[in-house]
Amino acid sequence: MKPLKSISNPLIAGTLLLTVTGLSSRVIGFFYRIFLSRIIGAEGLGIYQLIFPVFALCIAFSSSGIQTAVSRFVAAADHKNTGMSYLYAGLVLSVGIALSLTVILISYSDFIAIHILDEARCAPLLVILSYCLIPASVHACINGYYYGKKKTLVPSVSQLMEQVVRVLSVYTLYLICLEKSYPITPSIAVWGVVCGELASSLFSVSCLHFQKCSRHIKRIFKELSLFALPLTTNHVAYHLFSSIEAILIPICLKKYGYSNQDALSVFGIFTGMAMPMILFPNVLVNSVSVLLMPAISEAYARKDFHLIRRTIKKTVFYCLLLGFSCTFGFLLTGKWIGQFVFQNTLAGSFILILSWICPFLYLSTTLTSVLHGLGKPGRAFYINMSGCTLRIFFIYALIPTYGIRCYLYGMLAGELLTTFLSFLALLRFARKKSPENSLL
Repeated sequence: MKPLKSISNPLIAGTLLLTVTGLSSRVIGFFYRIFLSRIIGAEGLGIYQLIFPVFALCIAFSSSGIQTAVSRFVAAADHKNTGMSYLYAGLVLSVGIALSLTVILISYSDFIAIHILDEARCAPLLVILSYCLIPASVHACINGYYYGKKKTLVPSVSQLMEQVVRVLSVYTLYLICLEKSYPITPSIAVWGVVCGELASSLFSVSCLHFQKCSRHIKRIFKELSLFALPLTTNHVAYHLFSSIEAILIPICLKKYGYSNQDALSVFGIFTGMAMPMILFPNVLVNSVSVLLMPAISEAYARKDFHLIRRTIKKTVFYCLLLGFSCTFGFLLTGKWIGQFVFQNTLAGSFILILSWICPFLYLSTTLTSVLHGLGKPGRAFYINMSGCTLRIFFIYALIPTYGIRCYLYGMLAGELLTTFLSFLALLRFARKKSPENSLL
């Protein structure tokens, strides 16, 4: 009976469900990337990928922090109506911000494309992408509500539905373009994002059992806003640096001597082919991190340092095992993946170099989760920002002189830095405790 009880635990069952749907989405996304790279080409893939830093920044503004806040307050709510009221407050706040950002993207798409992204062809894509900000905000808030209830079925199904609808809509648009002899452009891929977000949003709304709002809605709205503000600030700051990082790559490649077409092609190969391949196994690590943070937090509340130490050692061991296994696997198959899967030899070269970051990438993800569980989210944020800053330095200072390979080495240096700083933070935290309670 004990194993059954363990599996029936909402946290473990939810994590397993998220892992299964996450793996399914990654598999679908893997074949989708191959299809996309062949119908719009490396340059088109680069243009398509170039708009996503802007999208990520908008999502950070409109929903990332609010989703976490909704999840936290719903989990602590002592009445169904109170939990639903936090969802209503989150929806009003998130959709309001998303609506404002939609207007800004539509109004200033040309300015953003020309003066920030340095690519005029991104302007119509930004306009199309703006249409999914409101559905994405609704989807995120409802997911936060269900995470707070420890019910992951709706978020899991909606995640899978989003990916399936995205692929099917792009394939349908592709067939229509072939039949009508229309040019096949990156815009069909962006319309796929909109269709996917709209489908997942409608599904999430249809699963809700709407209830009356609490009489204390003003207090609820204030509590939610105050809690979400620092979270949103952290998300925005991190995504701002990540956006700068992504936008600078094609700009600095042109300074190195590439034409605009070649710079976008290299950027598309890196972000649309090589990196998704390297990140594919990371879905396992992300699922472990979802389970790890509350486990560490609960053990720390009980002052069970022996359990914390044992949990950290096990997760570090298995992350390193997974990471080095992936490194070995990519070293053996990297060239084959580039040549036969993506039909691009440069993608294979990138995968070979990036394979060395796997152990540190997977390990830094889990160590960040441990720091969150120990009540050190600020420390984890600054550590991640340090790694991002180092990568930006490699882009800005070295790519114009030495080319794209310097950024790949910069990614390795960034992951090494974040892993080292995370270990250092845990050691410093351990030294504050008595020797018998040492964490490491």
